[in-house]
Amino acid sequence: MSRFTDEELLEMIEIGESDRVEFKESLSGNVPERIREAICAFANDLPANSEPGIIFVGVKDNKTVGTVQITEELLRQLADMKTDGNIVPPPSMTVEKHVLNEKEVAVVQVDPSNSPPVRYKRVIHVRTGPRRGIATAQDERNLNEKRRYGDRPFDLFPVQTASLSDLNLALFNYEYLPQAVSEEILALNERTLNEQLAATKMIVASDQPIPTVLGILAIGKNPQDFLYGAYIQFLRIDGNELSDPIIDSQEIRGAVSDQIRRLDDKLIAHNRVAVDITSGPIEKRTALYPIEALQQITRNGIMHRTYEGTNAPVRVNWFNNRIVISSPGGTFGGVTADNFGDLGLTDYRNPNLAEAMRILGFVQRFGMGIPIARRLLAENGNPAPEFKIYDTAVVATIHGRDSDNP
Repeated sequence: MSRFTDEELLEMIEIGESDRVEFKESLSGNVPERIREAICAFANDLPANSEPGIIFVGVKDNKTVGTVQITEELLRQLADMKTDGNIVPPPSMTVEKHVLNEKEVAVVQVDPSNSPPVRYKRVIHVRTGPRRGIATAQDERNLNEKRRYGDRPFDLFPVQTASLSDLNLALFNYEYLPQAVSEEILALNERTLNEQLAATKMIVASDQPIPTVLGILAIGKNPQDFLYGAYIQFLRIDGNELSDPIIDSQEIRGAVSDQIRRLDDKLIAHNRVAVDITSGPIEKRTALYPIEALQQITRNGIMHRTYEGTNAPVRVNWFNNRIVISSPGGTFGGVTADNFGDLGLTDYRNPNLAEAMRILGFVQRFGMGIPIARRLLAENGNPAPEFKIYDTAVVATIHGRDSDNP
């Protein structure tokens, strides 16, 4: 992502609002909502500028600069728009404070997405000139064509050996689509099934109905027929070493939503709960592990793992004193071994799978899973989780509460 100089930013302001520039005087009223719509529209880049869109906060429509104080809280509010889970797939954007002609402004820079269409609250927003609007059926087709010939992430690659018959269309129609697309858009009923599958990135294009990697993972009947490592290996070991007896073992297969739900069942079933009836008038129940922390870290492993060039599954090995979760693939993009797990910092090997998991309700906010897990473990009395970063895997170790371990 290139960074604009102050001179270039001033020139943009002088030219005025356009299909690449929007002004906002402050963050009052419904302006945060309008900014999110603009981020979505710039990410979709319907005019095919192939250049970033810029939102200036602190600039009036008449180009007056410096209309609001740019505080750290204001910058945080803007930055949170990337990760709050309402814009999917997550946009590539930066937020910075600039001083232009001795006046402060916030600059939100949004790069065109390589996985359009991008949605805000299940609606595709686009921009024509200085005006924002909701995408028409033809706009959606144009965005699908951009994705078809653009630089796609692996989760949008076509699975050439698969066909529509390998997708669970009932799951798509009755579970995925109603959560992915707003009721108003669905009510228009202008899209064929293939157009709906293409717009949600389950197939390459309406006239090329080849399932994508995302389609196979999200609504495939048997994803592991095509992506051999796309499953979870669960082991419950009666001891603290891999050589100790195994009391529960299962390969958890199926679409990603089925895998997550079945893994949750395993985690809940094996999570011992201690009952304290002596320390107060009301009994106190404390789990060995907070379930939500386990869910955050295991879902992180499913979302961010590599599905390319490996037959390795996500492994969840539950020992008597700890749980070890191994996710194939090292760190990706802007996430490194040094900043792994930092609050709000994330990058996406599988941005469209992340979108699908958000749509299905398995992710609430992006970049928050590990910080949430750390907080919940601390509140439950567990040690902090440990992460080891390798070239080929990320391994998380979650320790039980010391008082509950032999």
